[in-house]
Amino acid sequence: MTATFPEFKSASVYITGGGNGIGAALSEGFLAQGARVAFVGRSDCTEFCDAMEEKHGNRPHFMQCDITDIARLKATMDEACERHGPITTLINNAANDKRHSTGEITEDFYTWMMDINFKAYVFACQHAAPMMAQAGGGSIINFTSISYMMGNAGYPLYTSANSAINGLTRSLAREFGPKRIRVNALAPGWVLTQKQKDMWVTEEGLAAHMERQCLPDTLDPVDIVGGVLFLASNLSRAMTGQALVIDGGVVVTG
Repeated sequence: MTATFPEFKSASVYITGGGNGIGAALSEGFLAQGARVAFVGRSDCTEFCDAMEEKHGNRPHFMQCDITDIARLKATMDEACERHGPITTLINNAANDKRHSTGEITEDFYTWMMDINFKAYVFACQHAAPMMAQAGGGSIINFTSISYMMGNAGYPLYTSANSAINGLTRSLAREFGPKRIRVNALAPGWVLTQKQKDMWVTEEGLAAHMERQCLPDTLDPVDIVGGVLFLASNLSRAMTGQALVIDGGVVVTG
């Protein structure tokens, strides 16, 4: 950690999927700043919480939740509010990039993919907004992906949801702005989480991607933390409705 953000001391931060991959790096990043972190995930994250408490003296509050269960999702946000105070930073990070072709899509699979990758974002933002308004403002960070910008094949519902997240982000930035609630998107490149390594990374595929990337190093989850801290902090107090890309230089925006 090379920067400190005093405003995060005891701030109430809520992260979906905050116990593994990029989400775990985000949880640790905020814990190191002294924030009070609550996160949800499908798998038990007790070991991660134990490790964070031992390392930082700051234990995150884990709640088991399938984010497609909107009632449960809202209940965990209420629990986080009761425990840590009104949520002032919401990070919609959890997603599923399951590979599929258009011909394989069924109605049930469509619903499942959109529930995970878009619907949960909508209702998390909806539920967080009154808390943030009560606190005098806040920051919502919606994770999207460069995959739709690249026009990637192999997961059309995932790329469609990523694109929709950007539209949602811009609309909510306009709607929530008068309450000093900022809404931005963050689009990572190919971050080599353990899941990516186990399921999708091949030598040929990674080599082809690295040929398109300006910087020569692969991306790790920790590479995303600084951008999220920036978007949540007062340093970006005049920034909303934007998409921040952290991909090592693969896509060109603007």
